[in-house]
Amino acid sequence: MFRTALRNVLAHKARLLMTVLAVMLGVAFVSGTLVFTNTISNAFQNSSAKGFDQVDVAVQAKSQEDKGDTVGKTPELTQAMLDTSAKVPGAASATGVVNGFTAIADKKGKLIGGGFQSEGGNYWGDKDARYPLKSGAAPHGSGEVAIDSETAKRAGYKVGDTVRISVDGPVLTPRITGIFTTDDGNVAAGGSLALFDTATAQKLFGKAGTYDEIDVKAAAGTSQAALKSALDSALPKGQTETTTAKQLADDQAETIASSMSGLKSGLLVFAGIALFVGTFIIANTFTMLVAQRTKELALLRAVGASRRQVTRSVLLEAFVVGAVAAVAGLVAGIGIGAGLRALMGTIGATVPDGPLIITSGTVLSALAVGILITMLAAWLPGRRAAKIPPVAAMSSLYAAATTKSLVLRNTLGALFSGAGVAVVIAATSMSGSDGQAPMGIGAVLLIIGVFILTPLLSRPLIAAAAPVLRIFGISGKLARQNSVRNPRRTAATASALMIGLTLITGMTVMAGSLQQAIDKMASSAISADYIVSMANGNQLSPDVDKTLTTTSGVTASSPLRNAASRIDGQSEFLTGVNGSAIGKLTDLKVDSGTFKVVGTQVVVDDDTAKSHGWKAGSTFTTHYEDGKAQQLTVSAVYEGNALIRGIMLDNATLSPHQTDPADMQILVKTADGASSSTKDKLEKALGSNPAVKVQDKKDLSNSIAQVFTLILNMVYGLLAMAVIVAVLGVINTLAMSVFERSQEIGMLRAIGLDRKGIKRMVRLESLVISLFGGVLGIGLGVFFGWAAGELIGSKMATYALVIPWARMALFLLLAGTVGVLAALWPARRAAKLNMLSAIKSE
Repeated sequence: MFRTALRNVLAHKARLLMTVLAVMLGVAFVSGTLVFTNTISNAFQNSSAKGFDQVDVAVQAKSQEDKGDTVGKTPELTQAMLDTSAKVPGAASATGVVNGFTAIADKKGKLIGGGFQSEGGNYWGDKDARYPLKSGAAPHGSGEVAIDSETAKRAGYKVGDTVRISVDGPVLTPRITGIFTTDDGNVAAGGSLALFDTATAQKLFGKAGTYDEIDVKAAAGTSQAALKSALDSALPKGQTETTTAKQLADDQAETIASSMSGLKSGLLVFAGIALFVGTFIIANTFTMLVAQRTKELALLRAVGASRRQVTRSVLLEAFVVGAVAAVAGLVAGIGIGAGLRALMGTIGATVPDGPLIITSGTVLSALAVGILITMLAAWLPGRRAAKIPPVAAMSSLYAAATTKSLVLRNTLGALFSGAGVAVVIAATSMSGSDGQAPMGIGAVLLIIGVFILTPLLSRPLIAAAAPVLRIFGISGKLARQNSVRNPRRTAATASALMIGLTLITGMTVMAGSLQQAIDKMASSAISADYIVSMANGNQLSPDVDKTLTTTSGVTASSPLRNAASRIDGQSEFLTGVNGSAIGKLTDLKVDSGTFKVVGTQVVVDDDTAKSHGWKAGSTFTTHYEDGKAQQLTVSAVYEGNALIRGIMLDNATLSPHQTDPADMQILVKTADGASSSTKDKLEKALGSNPAVKVQDKKDLSNSIAQVFTLILNMVYGLLAMAVIVAVLGVINTLAMSVFERSQEIGMLRAIGLDRKGIKRMVRLESLVISLFGGVLGIGLGVFFGWAAGELIGSKMATYALVIPWARMALFLLLAGTVGVLAALWPARRAAKLNMLSAIKSE
């Protein structure tokens, strides 16, 4: 039976090619994802491990928890602690570390590193082992800075140049005295690093006389564990915590692995979708191969082969096909992993150098996935083949499905679909996080149900296309009949395309609805013309608000200043505002009371008020971070949203209780309103600072929606793999269908249907099947988009369903194009059949 199975594989090489390609694409996606993420993780882990070469034990401040009415504070690492650390037994040296956000502009004034990877720190003395100088000298004084070699290379800076730098808003223009090399992971990932002398760094980062970390180097012969123990004994109890370099490296490696796991999981989900779609192709292929070998299988049974042997022969064929596809997919996946790594460099997201990582787990996963998916998909056709009785050898036709089997299938499909719809609708009435799991389960049940029902749905939906197909005469009529002749095959082919379009449509509906919701939120909550913030979301210096207030054309401005507090034994963040201006800068809907922020009168969002049982006129006591308490009065309760929420009070009341006031955003209203000239004026007033963003309401909503657009484009790209696999499925089905109907096509040619008519018939059949899958996919996608939107709407009052009619028409056109392209080769092959040879074929 093994020789028989192998012979069948070799005899049907062309027919199995599409199956091999489908499995290969899915396996390539899986193995490519594993190679890419393992390579990136390994590169970052090696780079971060090098960063701990100059430290054996790190001393950090131990955070204090909020207790009772006291806001927890983080103790400071003082100069005395640094001196103590340097003198403990077994310590060779101790270095004080200061760090914070530092934006560097290139020579065109553009921000280097994208903001989130722009870091600053201190250069320790004249020669810091952490940062070997490539050229120049160490920085000294507030007018000097050293920058990393990668940033200098990208921006074209050299020693002696003046560079524009910002720490918390105001622009600094120090001179570059040195360029250094570093293993810092942020720099390796395309960020920047600027170093000042210690005193300047402490002043710039608001840490005068203190440090963020103390790095201690062990003397020769002293282990990290022994040094840690000595430091624990010497430093103040309860104020510091020590960690060995080994533990730091392990923690960093775990963090990197954790951050990569999300990317890996996401990519593997799309790989799974591609494989799931490929399963339909495999099942279709083996079903048709079995149908075409009815006589052969029945003859095997007649000469003594058991049912188990027949099933095993089909599974052996699947094993060979799966093994070939898996090996080819693994090789292709290694290429994909290497290509993705190189692609990151071309788009600016550079990573540390390192080898391509191909683990045994990647190889085993690729082989297991390819072989198992193929064998599982072939099992049902193999089981059907085993049931063929020897008497079937008298006919070349495969036994049609019985009425009983169709009734059972339709009943199961209806039950799954009904349960799926019920669960999804029930999930829409739950809160956002609670409804996610039920909705996912419901979606899976509904997709399974629709897949089971597609043979039943194919007849009425394809029949609806009959009036259009009549335009094409006899070719159109034959195409419609061929489409519904084998509903199961049509359903499996259409379902492959349906899965991809369901996900694409659902994501598009959600993205469009979110964009509109964000636009509404920005326009309804904020009446300010501009919102000013740091590029990386860090805090702004109060000097920025002072500068804007004195800028000509600014009629009102208010910073949004965050501060921790304790209320009723719970942690609550307060938002400090300019009480006299905030009413002109916001347009919040007031549920009760009068919107008034002055003195001890505050306004509270509805969720916070509800959680504390407050209403307009209620009083409560807040405990500030300096330990002082004050009684405040709720003047109004307003409807909060994702942009503005919380307890707002006057900065004149809040700021005296803050050690280092800083603003998250500044709302600005101008006499001329939002315009490009006004925006330019504000940016120039702030020193044309690349680290500071000046956005109008449209800019704000676009920046928020940009994240969803990026995700949507990534989803489109990843789901393209599933669509490609679906195209292969349509080609495969049509090619085998043409082979099955060779005699019939020969007869049609003999009675007068020309080659063009044959081609048109096959193309129309492909078009109808593809559009059937497209209609099902778009319909399911809209339903899932609506359902997911209901969950989002429970947390976002401005959310409303938006149906992207133009995009949906484009998706339907895409489905039709898939059908036309997929039919090119099978139609050409059908038209070239010799009519006499075809009529004589069995």
